[in-house]
Amino acid sequence: MTVSPFTFYRGAAKVMATDLATTPMAGLVVQLCGDAHLSNFGGFASPERQLLFGLNDFDETLPGPFEYDLKRMAASFTIAARNNGFTPADTRAVTVESVKAYQSGMAEFAAMRTLDVWYAHMSEQDIQDAVRAAAEEGSNPGLKPGKGKTGKKKPGASKASKAEAAMFARASKNLNKVLRKAHTRDSLGALSKFAEVVDGRHRIVSQPPVIIPLRDLAGSYEMTPEQAREAVEEQFRGYKTTLSDDRRQMLDRFTIVDVARKVVGVGSVGTRAWMVLLQGRDSGDPLFLQVKEATASVLEDHLPKSRYSTPGQRVVEGQRLMQAASDIFLGWTKGVQVDRYYYWRQLRDMKASAEVEGMSPVGMTFYARMCGWTLARAHARSGDPVAIAGYLGTDGAIESAIADFSARYADQNQRDYDAFVKAVADGRIQAVTGT
Repeated sequence: MTVSPFTFYRGAAKVMATDLATTPMAGLVVQLCGDAHLSNFGGFASPERQLLFGLNDFDETLPGPFEYDLKRMAASFTIAARNNGFTPADTRAVTVESVKAYQSGMAEFAAMRTLDVWYAHMSEQDIQDAVRAAAEEGSNPGLKPGKGKTGKKKPGASKASKAEAAMFARASKNLNKVLRKAHTRDSLGALSKFAEVVDGRHRIVSQPPVIIPLRDLAGSYEMTPEQAREAVEEQFRGYKTTLSDDRRQMLDRFTIVDVARKVVGVGSVGTRAWMVLLQGRDSGDPLFLQVKEATASVLEDHLPKSRYSTPGQRVVEGQRLMQAASDIFLGWTKGVQVDRYYYWRQLRDMKASAEVEGMSPVGMTFYARMCGWTLARAHARSGDPVAIAGYLGTDGAIESAIADFSARYADQNQRDYDAFVKAVADGRIQAVTGT
C-alpha cells in the first residue's frame, strides 16, 4: 500500500466504506461487491470452460445501496488515470465513461426479461469483437470527429486516426496475450509452477515467506504433522457438505496430497490463505484448491449485518448471486480455530487481470466501458433495474456528479496515502516491504 496512491486505494476498502456511510443514497439496494475497484474485475472460467469477464473478488460482498459500488469503481478509474499520468481531461473522460457504461447497461437490463438478465454475460469473444469494432471506428476518419461541413478532412485528422489505430492495435495485442495466458492458468499449470516430485510423489514447493508447506508449519500450530493432516481432512469433509451432491461425488474421486499456507494480495494481507493439492486417478490428474479466510465485511460497520451465519457463506452466496457463472468448487467451512472462517475455490482457474498501470487513455476508456456494463449486470441480478435506471436518468447528470465526486475523493485518497506513508516512515505503523 505504500507503493502509490493507487495501490493504497486498493487496500483501503474499509476507509472508503466509512467515508461513503455519510453520503446521500437513493435507498435502492443490491447485492454489493463491496470493493468494486477496477482491479477487482477480470477474466475467470465458467463451468463450460469459457473465459468470462466480470467481478472476481467478493470478500466484502453485502446487500446495500448501489452507489457504494458505483462510486468505488468510478473513483478507482480517476485514481488509476492520475497514477498513469493522464491529463485532467482524459482522467475525467475515463471516469465519465465508466459511469455512462453503468447507466446505459442498467437501462439495457431494465428493458430485458428477468431470465435474460440472468443469462447475460461478457465472453472472451464479445471482448475481442468489441476491440475490433473500436479499432475500425478509430481508424476510419469518417466515423470520428475530424471532417468539416464540406466533407474535407480537417488538418491533422488523418494523423490522429492513425495514432489512435496504432493504440488500438497495441491494446488488442496486449489483450490477446492476456487471454492466451489465462487459458494456461489451470490446475495443470499450477502443478508445474507450485509443485515438485519427491520420492515419486508431488508435493508443494516451499517458497518462504510467500508459500510455506504444512510440513514446515505444523509445529507453529502446536500440532504434530499427523494431527495437522487430520485437521485438514476434517476441514475438507466439512467443505464438501456445502456443495451440491454431484460436485461432492466428483470430489470424492480426489485425495489430498499436500497443503501449504500462501500469502495473498494487497487487500487480503493479514488474513490466512491456503493452497491444497489434490490428486485424481494419477499424478497427471491434479486439482488445486485455494482456501481463503473470510472475515466480516467492511460494510457491516455501516450496513445491516449479513444474514448468513458465517463470513465464508456470505462470500460464497454473494459471489453466486453477482457472477454470471461461478466456480463449481465454490464452498465454505468453519476453521479449526475459534472465529476462523474460510471459503474454498479453484486456484488460478483461468483468472486474467488487466495491467492497469500500463494502460493508455484509449485502453482505459475501453476497459471502463467493460467494467461499467459488468457492474450494472451484477447489480441488476439482485436489485430492481427499472428503479435504478429511472433514478440514473439519461441526461448525463449522474455521470457528471459522480465524476466530480471521484475527483474530490482522489484528492482525499492522496491525503490519506501521504499520511499513511509518513506514519510508516515515523514507525507509527509497522510495514514489511520486498516480499
